[in-house]
Amino acid sequence: MKHIILITGAGKGIGRAIAIAFARESARNNAFDPHLVLASRTEKDLECVAETCRSYGAQTAVEVADISDIRQATGLAERVLEQYGTLDCLVNNAGVGRFKPFAELTEEDFEHTVATNMKGTFFLTQKLFPVMEKNRKGHVFFITSVAAEKTFKSSAIYCMTKFAQKGLAETLRLYGKECNVRVTNVMPGAVFTPMWGEVPEEMKSVMMMPEDIAIPVVSAYLLPGRTAVEELVIRPVGGDINE
Repeated sequence: MKHIILITGAGKGIGRAIAIAFARESARNNAFDPHLVLASRTEKDLECVAETCRSYGAQTAVEVADISDIRQATGLAERVLEQYGTLDCLVNNAGVGRFKPFAELTEEDFEHTVATNMKGTFFLTQKLFPVMEKNRKGHVFFITSVAAEKTFKSSAIYCMTKFAQKGLAETLRLYGKECNVRVTNVMPGAVFTPMWGEVPEEMKSVMMMPEDIAIPVVSAYLLPGRTAVEELVIRPVGGDINE
């Protein structure tokens, strides 16, 4: 059975790992036939991930789009629906952050973070959810963060947007329950991704890797349609890095 799966922020980090995990699953599960649509701002990154996914036999397309621009976000949704006519899974993974003391955060930091994490995520989901609602099936993932329910001093804007994403996920779930659409909020702790920049080896050794998040996401999607994983909180075994 074909599954149309759109993953944002798919060029790097957790999004990349999710795409590859779906592709790997298709190689060992003949009943699972994903068509992956990988979206991010950088075509070179996308093509690299797509090549890996195709090596497992998964049909894979790339879409260059910056969802912080609402026209690009809605354009992405329109192209997916025009091309495939439906959508089975939306993985809202694209996200950015600026990490500074509260007093040093600027209006530009605010606009940069809100545009992707809140505005882009909201309007992309708003454009795509109705097709799932009409089909009475589908799955929407929000890759938020433990910062969606726990605050960190250097993450005022980031925490604000992640709390907002959690609110959106919980609101959307009210609609999903009426039309058999599953909504999962995935809240990872510290994962070694490009967002962290340079990380000392000692710190890296206690962080999670992107595939640690990808495997539970794919598992949640593959559960019977009668079953919904509403939240996944995934932390390093030693707890949060900045506690």
